[in-house]
Amino acid sequence: MTSSLGGIRFSVLDRSRTREGEDGSAALRATVDLAREVEALGYHRFWVSEHHSVPGVAGSAPTVLAAAVAAATSTVRVGTGGVMLPNHQPMVVAEQFGVLESLFPGRIDMGLGRSVGFTDGIRRALGRDKEDADRFGEQLDELLGWFAGTQTAHPQVHARPAEGLRVPPYVLATGEGASVAAAAGLPLVIGDLRGRERMLSAVDAYRSAFRPSLWSEEPYVVVAGTVAVAATEEKARGLLVPEAWSLAYSRTRGVFPPLMPVDGIERQTMTDKQRGFFEAGLKGHVYGTEEQVEDALERVVKESGAQEVLVTTSTHDRAALLDSYRRLARVAGLTSENA
Repeated sequence: MTSSLGGIRFSVLDRSRTREGEDGSAALRATVDLAREVEALGYHRFWVSEHHSVPGVAGSAPTVLAAAVAAATSTVRVGTGGVMLPNHQPMVVAEQFGVLESLFPGRIDMGLGRSVGFTDGIRRALGRDKEDADRFGEQLDELLGWFAGTQTAHPQVHARPAEGLRVPPYVLATGEGASVAAAAGLPLVIGDLRGRERMLSAVDAYRSAFRPSLWSEEPYVVVAGTVAVAATEEKARGLLVPEAWSLAYSRTRGVFPPLMPVDGIERQTMTDKQRGFFEAGLKGHVYGTEEQVEDALERVVKESGAQEVLVTTSTHDRAALLDSYRRLARVAGLTSENA
């Protein structure tokens, strides 16, 4: 297959989702193993995420996990998608990324989000509240100032070893994220692919308002979302089922559970409300055969003008997930047809 997506970077974000019957250790080790696999396939970046007190997600300390990933790989860029800045002091975040960049020079990305813990209990445990998200722009300025040596909030204090290092920052677009990214002159990571019209509107606004900065001279857009590729459209759709059921369960039971096998989900008796959430969770993603996915991604890239696609797929069957990434690598022209 000759890809028509040449010049577009493809990257992976893994959320360290647990599977039914396994613990967090297995999920975290699987994330590191997946990083090695996607590096071999030619993906540009491998990012990890931050979630707190979520039963189905083991990734709670992204900079720690990023260090393990970077140590296990050698060429793929490693970063966070992202560190939720309102949960942390900017100086501490700068120090953490300064250590990562010092240990793995030229390979570290600093993806930053503005979300806080999603329940009152988590926010109290983190020492934060909902209003902290409104300070994201201010915190971002301070964080970048620790690297540039220009922060003025704490005179005579320096973030070691961050000061003077250039760790590329990216803003995850949630809520006001796109406008903050434009004002700060930073690359934008925006998802998901399901809200296409909303996404395109935010991208247009970002490009219009973008101001060149020390970090980026021009707008840079990364579109993020679920992409599943298999031998048939039906098999590709099946890859989406575990995450869709996990979402439906969380919306109706208040708990985000580990991923279940597809056959176990198919035996579930869903309520009408669960069925509605489940079906909604299957919609709007990019999935199908290699040819179908290539056509769909061509449209996404053409409409958004994105320079990069960040894939965030989760499913129960890890072998099938890796096969999906292998097929997508062929679609993107990262590997040969027979790889």
